[in-house]
Amino acid sequence: MYASTVRGLLVRGMLAGLIAGLFAFAVAYVVGEPPVRGSIAVEEAAAAQDAASAPSGHAGHGGDAVSGEAAEEEEELVSRPVQSTVGLATGVLVYGVALGGIASLAFSFALGRVGGFSPRATAALTGAGAFGLVYLVPFLKYPATPPAVGNPDTIGQRTTLFFLMILLSVLLGVGAIILGRRLAPRLGNWNATLTAAGGFVVATALAFVFLPDNSDAVQPGFPAALLWEFRIASLAVQLVLWTVFAVVFGVLAQRLLAERTDDAEVTARQQAPALG
Repeated sequence: MYASTVRGLLVRGMLAGLIAGLFAFAVAYVVGEPPVRGSIAVEEAAAAQDAASAPSGHAGHGGDAVSGEAAEEEEELVSRPVQSTVGLATGVLVYGVALGGIASLAFSFALGRVGGFSPRATAALTGAGAFGLVYLVPFLKYPATPPAVGNPDTIGQRTTLFFLMILLSVLLGVGAIILGRRLAPRLGNWNATLTAAGGFVVATALAFVFLPDNSDAVQPGFPAALLWEFRIASLAVQLVLWTVFAVVFGVLAQRLLAERTDDAEVTARQQAPALG
């Protein structure tokens, strides 16, 4: 029974993640695409300025042939309109389904273990915790940056640092929950929660101090307003994704668990006469 319930929650979590991904895609396209286009325009303007100021040491037909070959090599394999529509939708939907499945497993573990919350309330706590631990905390250390920002040669290092921060954030969050549960019998739920939250903040602050900074996150001269718009849009996409997931999954999980409870009660009543 437990395995089938977890499987049902997993399917519903992935479905809720798909629905949340649709909403997140709409926000990403409407709010996120304008600053992305703006940053690409900044990159193209800077490249054109560099090309205009570069010395023309290879003039003539040979230079034209080389520049033509370079232009062909730099031609995009996927056009920008496709990237901003089909590509963006595919990425966001896959992201939503994957994280929805993982969050549903976290919900299955948390249900009944973090207090006497209903499935809807537990789903809301799961969504809020996932948003905070998986995105918000790492974002505060390594904020999102649009195209044309940062050195392309360091993208591997920046990605590694961001995922390391995600891992640390999740581990510290789990540790805070465990600490709060162990302190609750002695300190009470409220004081134990405050102590665990304070420990999480202190540990996260230490991680911020000791992890290396992203030294080339923003190139000099990049418009600050454009960078701000992109980061706000990035936060909005994640907030919509996890809010919609929490609401939809809470409803689906509540219905599933209510059905399983009713079935268990019916089975118990049917078995009661035979046992008597």
